[in-house]
Amino acid sequence: MVRSHRKIVQTLEILDRLVAFPTVSADTNLPLINFIRSYLTGCGFECRLLADETGRKASLFATIGPNTGNGIILSGHTDVVPVAGQDWSTNPFALVQDNDRVVGRGTTDMKGFLAAALASAARVSQASLSRPLHLAFSYDEEIGCVGIRPLLEDLAARNFKAALCIVGEPTSMQIVTGHKGKVSARAHCQGASGHSSMAPNYLNAIHLACDFIGKMRARQRDLEDSGARDSDYDIPYTTIHAGVIGGGKTLNIVADKAFVDFEIRNVAQDDPGRILDQLRDDAQATADIMRPSFPAAHIEIEVLNSYPGLLVQETDPVLSSVTRLAETGATAKVSFGTEAGLYASLLEIPTVVLGPGSMAQGHIPNEFITLEQLAKCDAMMDRLIASLCET
Repeated sequence: MVRSHRKIVQTLEILDRLVAFPTVSADTNLPLINFIRSYLTGCGFECRLLADETGRKASLFATIGPNTGNGIILSGHTDVVPVAGQDWSTNPFALVQDNDRVVGRGTTDMKGFLAAALASAARVSQASLSRPLHLAFSYDEEIGCVGIRPLLEDLAARNFKAALCIVGEPTSMQIVTGHKGKVSARAHCQGASGHSSMAPNYLNAIHLACDFIGKMRARQRDLEDSGARDSDYDIPYTTIHAGVIGGGKTLNIVADKAFVDFEIRNVAQDDPGRILDQLRDDAQATADIMRPSFPAAHIEIEVLNSYPGLLVQETDPVLSSVTRLAETGATAKVSFGTEAGLYASLLEIPTVVLGPGSMAQGHIPNEFITLEQLAKCDAMMDRLIASLCET
């Protein structure tokens, strides 16, 4: 039985503690991060906290082993998505075992990996390391990879180097070598207000927003028909998606303001900045059509958040090292974004995504991870520790 294995029991004990901290992105993660800091300090790690400007959240960076630049980073986020409105059969913040799986918010995304990494910390403290192990735990990944940026900027300022970073998002222990980049933006649409009984005399900002959405859809068709493609993705081309539209105050007033929140998810072969410039041109053209009759007509695009994609070439020598750790040569690309692209772009550290569980079980009621996946991750951690001891 997997449950009787010593290391999986330790991982489960830690996972039980981690799930009990309700680290929804809107709330503080300090109780959890202070628990981790205390735990790692007891294992001999040097720990640094980087608090956000509110003082309610913090990232943690911990190191053990010799001061060299060829160590390995295990990276994960501490926040989870909300449970409000979901139909859970158990308390989402209490770990419950159900046969060959454990249920609780964050078990898959991604406290299962954090628990395995922390369990390995106790073992690595007894090892004779030739290279360092680094643990990096961030906040607010779920709302756009927010918390990892100050941590990486701090490391860059310290001229930090490492041989490899493993971001432990759930990949069913497959090596993920790529994910799309993302830009989230808002189109602010300005019209001219008046009484709805005389609607043609005014410019409805909601209509203006819909005209812009039509332009976005045309760009999407072009990307689908003739844009760059990467067949490793389920959707092999860059996508543009309008997710939220709003405007107006009451039915009998022509809306003078409206907005459209949209995103670009780009394959590595596409430049999201170029696509954004094209959409800005489309916004300008949409407003220009109306401006002779309505001088106030205007559409301005504001970028709300962005993160780069990840692309590890098949010939990259780092893959042979990761293959030995994971004991699999299978690689894949995923549709969801991660912090891995930021490690690769901001620190120029070879980075892959590799962790236990499946994203199909993340973000849903009764989120779970199987004991088999945790055991596979624990076994990988043992191989990783052994590799850090090689001379």
